[in-house]
Amino acid sequence: MSDKALPLVISAPEPRTLDLIFTPAQLTLFRSKYRIVETTPEGVAELPSDVLADARYIVGQPPIAPQTLQKMTALRCIFNVETNLINNMPYETLFARGIHVVTTGLVFAEPVAELGLAMALNLARGIVDADLAFRQGKELWGGDGNQSARLLSGSDVGIIGFGDLGRALNRLLTGFRTRARVFDPWLPPSVLVEHGVEPASLDEVLSQSDFVFVVASVTSENQGFLGADAFAKMRKGAAFILLSRAGVVDFPALMEAVRSGHIVAASDVFPEEPLAKKHPVRALPGFLRSAHRAGALDVAFKRMGDMVLEDMDLVDRGLPPMRSKRAERETVSRMRSKPVDRN
Repeated sequence: MSDKALPLVISAPEPRTLDLIFTPAQLTLFRSKYRIVETTPEGVAELPSDVLADARYIVGQPPIAPQTLQKMTALRCIFNVETNLINNMPYETLFARGIHVVTTGLVFAEPVAELGLAMALNLARGIVDADLAFRQGKELWGGDGNQSARLLSGSDVGIIGFGDLGRALNRLLTGFRTRARVFDPWLPPSVLVEHGVEPASLDEVLSQSDFVFVVASVTSENQGFLGADAFAKMRKGAAFILLSRAGVVDFPALMEAVRSGHIVAASDVFPEEPLAKKHPVRALPGFLRSAHRAGALDVAFKRMGDMVLEDMDLVDRGLPPMRSKRAERETVSRMRSKPVDRN
């Protein structure tokens, strides 16, 4: 088959790269099966009309104006490998034309869930603080070092949001015999029950949990919905673990709840990333910090390559994508997640 006969892919995966999401073997296979036009997200609109007209796939989440999409008569699927669904393309037109929009974000669920579990265990047992005290010769031995320690096993756990990440987290917590209550207004109670968790209101999750995990996506409806009132409802000494997006939290209110000693907290995400060097959360006792690294494992990125190749093969054969998660018509325009600013 000549190169001209191969399906055309527009590759604009920034901030990812093809070398990041594909193993060398995967990338070789990718290049053997498709013609690949590499560009920047902003450069997609500037591509020649014949390239746009011939493109079957897009890898990335470039901004797509309606007039650009109109030229893309052969487009069948957009593979969002950045994984944040943002409102930068005419989704209604895409859906009306039967063009799939999919995200490979599932690859991050397990790695993020594992870090969330580690954060919970650390907050329960004070592992980092005990290590720092040991290095400084100020360690407390035996029971003296466990005055505020508790068990995760058998505890009451609350999960806010129950998408791929929430479900991965629940699978890990099962081994700790926790009682899990879940608040997710986008899911019917029966789905939660089928996963072995208890449907609950937000107030019940906050007030009846020793550990609260926040794994909800930020949307147009829930920005900053966890504020001072929410933290005041939590049990004194409870742990708050933020794993999804900082946009769902009133961050100053969270810091104040920790500063007051009412709760302890951990977060892998922050209102601005990278975080200012003098941001007060850096020196806040009772707050465990991680620099948005929960999902950034090479094994996770390489799983993206598998998903893209397998789903492209399905679409090539006239079948729907099955490995990647499809954007939903009713919810995609509500998403307000944003990538980390690397500049």
